[in-house]
Amino acid sequence: MHGEYKVPGGKLVVVDLEVTDGRISEFALAGDFFLEPDDALLDINRAVVGLAETADVPTIAAAIRRALPEGAQLLGFTPESVGTAVRRALVTASTWSDFEWELVDDPAVSPMMNLALDEVLTERVGAGLRKPTLRIWEWDRSAVVIGSFQSYKNEVDPAGAERYGFDVIRRISGGGAMLMGAEQIITYSLYAPASLVAGLTFADSYAFLDDWVLQALKSIGIEASYQGLNDITSPAGKIGGAAQKRLANGGILHHATLSYDIDGQMMTEVLRIGREKLSDKGTTSAAKRVDPIRSQTGMERRAILDAFMDQFQGFTGATRGHITDEEYAAAEALVETKFSTDSWLHRVP
Repeated sequence: MHGEYKVPGGKLVVVDLEVTDGRISEFALAGDFFLEPDDALLDINRAVVGLAETADVPTIAAAIRRALPEGAQLLGFTPESVGTAVRRALVTASTWSDFEWELVDDPAVSPMMNLALDEVLTERVGAGLRKPTLRIWEWDRSAVVIGSFQSYKNEVDPAGAERYGFDVIRRISGGGAMLMGAEQIITYSLYAPASLVAGLTFADSYAFLDDWVLQALKSIGIEASYQGLNDITSPAGKIGGAAQKRLANGGILHHATLSYDIDGQMMTEVLRIGREKLSDKGTTSAAKRVDPIRSQTGMERRAILDAFMDQFQGFTGATRGHITDEEYAAAEALVETKFSTDSWLHRVP
C-alpha cells in the first residue's frame, strides 16, 4: 500500500506499507523532508510496524514521538503528517496527479449563477460526468454571499447593502459572508472527488486543498499560511477564507475568497460584524480586519489570477476548458428554482 501527503507549506511525506492479520507488518517512510539524526528514520519505521491497521492519526503520531531520540529535529513534516500519509495509504486515497484536471476561466455571470454552477459542477464531478476542475469566478454585479447556515438578519444590514448596490444571496457551503464587489476579491472553486481527501480529517482537508494557492501567493511575494480551520493569512493580516460542501455522490466543493482591494469601511456598513466575531481575529476594528492582496503586491487583479492559474497548471497539469451549454442550462434552472427564491435566501431568518 502506498500513501502520500503534501504538508501544507511543508514537504512531501511518502509511505509504503503492508498489512498482515490486521496489523502493519512492513513500513517505509520517505520524502523530501529533513530529519536529524539520520537514524531517526529507522526509529520512525520501527514505531509504525505492529500498529493496528485501524490506528488513527493521533495514535500513530504518539507512537512515533515515543520512538524518536531526544533532540530529534523534524523539518517540513511532523509525526501527525506521517500518520496522515499512513491513513491515506490504508484507505487508498488518490493524489492530485491521479486525475486529469480542467481549468475554467469563463466570462462573467451573475453571482447567483456562480452559486448554481458550484452545485451543478460538484454534482457532475461526483457522478464522473466532468473532470475535476478549478473554476475562476467572475461576476457581472455586486453581491453579499452568506454562508448556508448564517442568519440573514444577523449578518446583513439591508440598508447598507442597498446603499452600495449589493444583492444578498446564499450559497450551499457553510462559513462566513463574503463581499463580492467589482474587482475587489479573487474567488475560485475546486470540484474534486472525495478520494482526493480520503484519510484526511475534515479540518486538514482545507489546507491540503489550498496548498497550491499558498504557493501561488508566495510566488507573488506574500508569505501566506493557514490559520485555524479556514483562514488564509499573511504576516500583514488576513487575506481570505475557504468553505466546503460535500455531496452524497462523492463530489466535493471547496471554494475560497481572497481580498484584493476591499473597502473596510463599506464592509462594516453592509455586514453586521460584531465585536465578538472580531475578537478571535485579534483585531479591534472591522475596517482593519482584512489586509488586501493589492496592498502587499501592487499587482493588478488579472495578473494575480494569471499567476494563480499558472501555479495550478504547473501543480496538476490541468488543461484549459469551458462550462458546457448543458451545465449552464442546469445552473439557470437552479437559479430559478432555488437560489433566487425567498425560501432559500431566508432558510435561516
